[in-house]
Amino acid sequence: MQQLDKQFIDNRWVASHGSRRLAVVNPYTEQTIAEVTAGDSADVDAAVAAARRALPAWRALSGAERARYLDGFAEVLTRRREELVHLSSTNNGKALAEAGIDLDDAIDCYRYYAGQARALDARQGQPVALEMEGVEASSYFDPVGVVGLITPWNFPLVTSAWKLAPALAAGCTVVFKPSEVTPLPEQALAEIAEEIALPAGVFNLVHGDGEGVGAPLSAHRGIDKISFTGSNRVGEAVMRAVAEGSRGISLELGGKSPILVMDDADIGEAADYVMAGLYFNAGQICSATSRLLVHEALAEPLYQALAERIDALVLDDPLDDATTQGPMASARQRDAVRNYLAIAAEEGLNAVRDASHRRLPEQGYFIAPTLYRDVPVDSRLWREEIFGPVLCARSTASEAEAIELANDSEFGLAATVISGDAERARRIGRQLQAGSVWFNSEQLIPPQAAWGGYKRSGIGRELGPWGLASYQEVKHLIGPAGSGPADQSPGEPSGPSIRGWR
Repeated sequence: MQQLDKQFIDNRWVASHGSRRLAVVNPYTEQTIAEVTAGDSADVDAAVAAARRALPAWRALSGAERARYLDGFAEVLTRRREELVHLSSTNNGKALAEAGIDLDDAIDCYRYYAGQARALDARQGQPVALEMEGVEASSYFDPVGVVGLITPWNFPLVTSAWKLAPALAAGCTVVFKPSEVTPLPEQALAEIAEEIALPAGVFNLVHGDGEGVGAPLSAHRGIDKISFTGSNRVGEAVMRAVAEGSRGISLELGGKSPILVMDDADIGEAADYVMAGLYFNAGQICSATSRLLVHEALAEPLYQALAERIDALVLDDPLDDATTQGPMASARQRDAVRNYLAIAAEEGLNAVRDASHRRLPEQGYFIAPTLYRDVPVDSRLWREEIFGPVLCARSTASEAEAIELANDSEFGLAATVISGDAERARRIGRQLQAGSVWFNSEQLIPPQAAWGGYKRSGIGRELGPWGLASYQEVKHLIGPAGSGPADQSPGEPSGPSIRGWR
């Protein structure tokens, strides 16, 4: 059994100040496969101090120099791909094919931000058009500083790439807290930092849970910004902690995303997109399109097509290539979904498919893929994020009704529109209150496009140039025209390094 009893701080593996041991469980075998020593506030202090020491030299590098290290992350991930796919599947429970998609997405993200880092050099010192005679201005993009990154368990190595790559590209130094549920694949990031000789203190990893590491990291006055992905409950607690000192924050939180199937849609195509949008990763997706709104003319044939596809899902060992749905990532998450299924029984929801329609494996934290039809809009299952393979559906009489019901949610992360008319799908998509809207497509998330949501789904954006901007401060130098060439160097800050923290 693997023992993760050290933290990666200042490019050294050091013994944790904490003493609590956390079990890491294989969600298929239900066996403990590793133990991790949970860090504490002293570990966070050491990691933040290392990041602060490293910041001046790292921010002074050119974007091209930082890009070399980002390319290094991509190259080592590529070389270790097979090993890490297997490790992610073992630790998280996702099917091998899904874990492979994750690794490829992470690699693409590091390569994309390597390009963004190189392009940043040419953007420094660019003139700004002014309407003031005799005055000139130029713009610069400085790193926010030391950032704390907190990621969830559902997409190890992917969510961390979405944060770590742009933070490093911008010139920030990092303290990273991965989920205590899936520490094994994330451990590779520290190993890679060591292998590519990333400068000491630029990347620091502290294992632990929310109590021991997440809370002190969020409250630490040596952190300039926190980027958090996870539940609304925890995200709001992080936001309260970050408010002390008026520090920066990005939040990617919950979702209850709709998928709209219009009356001119192809039934088979629509069924495939519905399946991909909800049952991928056993429904443990923040953008899961878990509210199906189908035109009444297509409702019955679509439910039948979905039932056939649900029956064809293979629930088994995630390391078996034939498996298409693995177990939930933890017993805790399995039990949370079971609670919603009990609520559905109390509410009398009409199941097209649920656990009564199939025999689950004898081991593993499995939830049967479930589809409820004619779900009332006041049902808790319709309104709350379940984070499991549970689809709620209802029919609509018109396009206007479908749009109104789609937007009737406190969340706004994503949405999908399926129509035989692509222009119609685009027009409907423009009316939906969501950060990402797919039309006639699976949930494609290219690194060039922004990721984030409206309403309670979060604050800020990841990916694309917007992801890079979230780790930057914009500076303008303004003075008399013709005063000389702009300085391309970011320079070094004078005075205290951060809001009074020592």
